[in-house]
Amino acid sequence: MTRRSSSITIREVAKQAGVSVATVSRYINRNAPVSQEVSGRLEQVMTDLKYIPHAAARYLASRKTHAIGLLLTTIQNDFYVPLMKGVESVIRQKDYNLLVATYQSDTGDNKLPPIGPHNTDGLIVYADSLSDDEMASYYAGGFPMVLIHRTSPASLPIPSVTIENKAATYKLVEHLIVHHQKRRILLMRGRAHQEDSYWRETGYKSALEANEIPFDPKMVLAGDFEREVAYQSLTQFLGNGMNVVFDAVFAGNDDAAIGVIKALQDNGYRVPEDISVVGFDDLRLSGFLTPPLTTVRAPTEQVGCIAAEQLFCLIDQQHLSGVTVLPTELIIRRSCGCHDLSMAFN
Repeated sequence: MTRRSSSITIREVAKQAGVSVATVSRYINRNAPVSQEVSGRLEQVMTDLKYIPHAAARYLASRKTHAIGLLLTTIQNDFYVPLMKGVESVIRQKDYNLLVATYQSDTGDNKLPPIGPHNTDGLIVYADSLSDDEMASYYAGGFPMVLIHRTSPASLPIPSVTIENKAATYKLVEHLIVHHQKRRILLMRGRAHQEDSYWRETGYKSALEANEIPFDPKMVLAGDFEREVAYQSLTQFLGNGMNVVFDAVFAGNDDAAIGVIKALQDNGYRVPEDISVVGFDDLRLSGFLTPPLTTVRAPTEQVGCIAAEQLFCLIDQQHLSGVTVLPTELIIRRSCGCHDLSMAFN
């Protein structure tokens, strides 16, 4: 018979890992440094034993935290405002508190996530803020999680909520090609390893292929979904003397589009008269830019609402799995070269 994770003690973890109880305690509580080698060993042992620290076990049993966690990679742009609003609107009705924190699993600093089983009753996990191994550890301990803007690893039936990226990007890029005769469309690539970035790039390439435009790797720049990165990347590209001709930019998202527009204007280009620019997300300020931004409207607030609702279902011990994909729509404004009609196309 397999022992329940709640019956595993910290001493057994220490013995299995070949370290002291004090070292395990330091690792769990993050109150003193632990080497990378020991951290990795402890994480593996805790996963193998399905060990949950006592404090987390008590919280999961009693539901006394009355807090939900939202784990993000960053909060540096306006995209996260409607997302948090959607989550908060649901948890307010449940009389819960929302804890928001940033964490990136690939930084290599050996820090544990700031929110999780030790201080929340469940977690909404954005994109790649948690590694697959960290999610597997939480899942093995029975901790409720819902993923947003990414799908679950194949071995873990964790529910996820995301948006349609590929078809919307295809329509957006084809709009530039068909309606504005653009043939040299620069792509500001999103964050590495994020599914949104992958599917938007796939949609971009598919639109080029469908219109018999060869894909040119020189037409792909780092944008990282951030205006500062996009601004610096395009500014360097314009000043490197390569004289690569382009007549439009798909910025990856609206935040990067803001950086793209400023970089073009700072270098003497007019948008859209010289270069068309399009984004993705339809941020609150996108219609107020100069020129107003053609983009894809993503139901970001709805993503937060549905993820929070699903998380409460898990907390109530209802079984959920699978992927919820929400539709997006094309919003036509002036930055692509159209008149500012603010039209929406599904």
